[in-house]
Amino acid sequence: MKLDETLFTVPGVRRGLRFYVTGPTPCPYLPDQFERKAFTHLSQAAPDALHHQLSEAGFRRSQSVAYRPACPNCNACRSVRVDAQSFSPSRNQLRVLSRNRDLVRRPVEPRATREQYRLLKHYLVNRHEGGGMSDMGFREYAGMVNETPVQTALFEYRQGPEEDSPLVAVSLTDILRDGFSMVYTFFDTRQPKRSLGTYMILDHIRNAESYGLPHVYLGYWIKQSPKMAYKKRFQPLEVLDGPVWRRLEEDE
Repeated sequence: MKLDETLFTVPGVRRGLRFYVTGPTPCPYLPDQFERKAFTHLSQAAPDALHHQLSEAGFRRSQSVAYRPACPNCNACRSVRVDAQSFSPSRNQLRVLSRNRDLVRRPVEPRATREQYRLLKHYLVNRHEGGGMSDMGFREYAGMVNETPVQTALFEYRQGPEEDSPLVAVSLTDILRDGFSMVYTFFDTRQPKRSLGTYMILDHIRNAESYGLPHVYLGYWIKQSPKMAYKKRFQPLEVLDGPVWRRLEEDE
């Protein structure tokens, strides 16, 4: 099956950039579907500029690779980002912010620690048991965090201002010219009333707004996947429609 050639045409990116395509693997979101990914390496000169251009074209980063879905028979994965400057939290989201007002966000260098890894393992066991990352060792986690050719931060969320205050959540976040791209998040599932996953997105939106950055990139949204439904709660949400970002309508 021939792939859509527009997957390899990115505005502003030189033609000589090489793209590759993975073999088909079972889709983790839709039953009876197989996924393929187009990817390229970010190890060229000026990786931050390239990463920004690829992010605007719907790519995501994993270590030193930028990828996007390249499924010949399916286009369910849609790139989405929050309009941070126009965002207004709902009543429920305001309650989430209030419940977490004791947390302190601390940006640190993207260097894996054993403390973070223990929290990650707890999260994977309780939320993604049997998933593709459930058997991740510390070395693999260190690779995910440490191996970045672009501007990246780890945001640690602790219950108090001290460096050794209890760690309850972590976000691996790329810093783009036009906002934050949330690469991966994990948190303490023993505190469900905090809604920590929601809180980290709200905090990134608030942080982006304070810096005058217009967007928070949330990765891919799939309408048919209940796992992805939470992303539509952050309005206004923009979706990449072909080469153009537009506002996602409520009834979509």
